[in-house]
Amino acid sequence: MTPPERSAERDAAIEAMLPHVPFDGWTLGAVRRGLASIGAEPLDAALLFPGGVTDMIEAFCDWADRRMEEGAAALDPGLRLHERVRAVIALRLEQNRPFKEAVRRALAALAMPGHARKAAGCTARTVDSIWHAAGDRSADFSWYTKRAILAGVYGATLLYWLRDSSDDDAATLAFLDRRLAGVGRITSVRRRVEGAVGKLRAA
Repeated sequence: MTPPERSAERDAAIEAMLPHVPFDGWTLGAVRRGLASIGAEPLDAALLFPGGVTDMIEAFCDWADRRMEEGAAALDPGLRLHERVRAVIALRLEQNRPFKEAVRRALAALAMPGHARKAAGCTARTVDSIWHAAGDRSADFSWYTKRAILAGVYGATLLYWLRDSSDDDAATLAFLDRRLAGVGRITSVRRRVEGAVGKLRAA
């Protein structure tokens, strides 16, 4: 999956515009205000994000993915894989907590007709980043199944998080734990069935 264009200037513009998105939306106006706040040229907004709203949101998602992976490097290496996945998602929610309204507006924009491909790309890259940050290096068929499952878990958790007013995302993390536990039970049953089928075939 090819990431969007990356540059220090685009990263700085995204970070600077985020406080303005709740008021101005994902617009060039928000970019211009952000650039002005850091002493950059506001007229560069259109040059930095020629693709408009989806260009900005895609750049934001990629920026958030990279921040998440950098932060995940400090996680306890002794955690099991599923514990690291949980910790990485919790870290992402914590990092994005100051930008919750911007995330809400981004999801609303990506839900518009014609933006489905961009939305799918952002989700796929984020899920891949979560697995990568958690230490998963699988390259077999499970690569696809694990990412498809996690996309559902992460998507549902994100929507729950947007409605969560609890301190430190406590309710969302409890929701995430329930979803991950459900995935674990399904995986366990599937492995037992596959094992039984294998024995029958070998008999």
